Amino acid sequence: MTATRPTDAAASAQDEADLALAIRAAQNAGALLLQHWENRDRLQVRHKRAGDFVSRADTEAEACLRDILLTARPGDGWLGEETGAAPAARRRWIVDPLDGTTNFLRGIGHWAVSVALEVDGIRRIGVVHDPLRRETFAARIAGGASLNGHPLHVAATSSLTGALFGTGIPFGGMGHIDAHAADIARLMPHCAGVRRMGAAALDLAYVAAGRLDGFWERVLQPWDIAAGLVLLAEAGATVTALDPADRPEQSGTVLAACPGVFDAFAAILRDQPGSRA
Repeated sequence: MTATRPTDAAASAQDEADLALAIRAAQNAGALLLQHWENRDRLQVRHKRAGDFVSRADTEAEACLRDILLTARPGDGWLGEETGAAPAARRRWIVDPLDGTTNFLRGIGHWAVSVALEVDGIRRIGVVHDPLRRETFAARIAGGASLNGHPLHVAATSSLTGALFGTGIPFGGMGHIDAHAADIARLMPHCAGVRRMGAAALDLAYVAAGRLDGFWERVLQPWDIAAGLVLLAEAGATVTALDPADRPEQSGTVLAACPGVFDAFAAILRDQPGSRA
């Protein structure tokens, strides 16, 4: 007998249930992180590489997410920043338990929990939770995006000169430092400003919310962007990789903006002829 796929109505109901589960998991992990935030000076920290840290807060938050998500959906797969990948499955949770660890450890209040669900290679659920501000950005495929239950849309900005962008600046010995510095040098004369806030998942949520008009970065991991890509798509952003022939989730590069400035923004970042005029 051939297995049947769920109907649209059944898929939508499953997405709603999965989104509610993802929100609960992210908020529970966020509550745990807030406890560590109050005592962050006592955390044991180790270096993954230059400029990249992991602490007990990261590992405990990921354990919290895993317990909640896989207890509720025991047959699902897993990809976590700290624990890696579980055996492949049709459904896979992709999580970053603490995006912005360096900010967290330094007492800078820009960090978040990121939870996404991928089904048959398609990202269907995205949640980015900011515990400090009590903001939960959430989206499900074909169901729209929301912030604390209220509809979310990208900015209506139509002029590059008034646009504010976010990015992630490479650190340590990353090989693309010069390329990124060249990006900033090309873009800065044409826009209202560029922010480097240090938590890609939350930065992507800010584009979805219209707080930033666009964002770009190279060499990101799946857990950095999986939830944010769902938010962006459902909030109306235009999203590609830096190379338009690639996909962000495969290339690890993201170029996203509200539709009113995307073309001009992309032309500068891709250094197309006339992009600096």
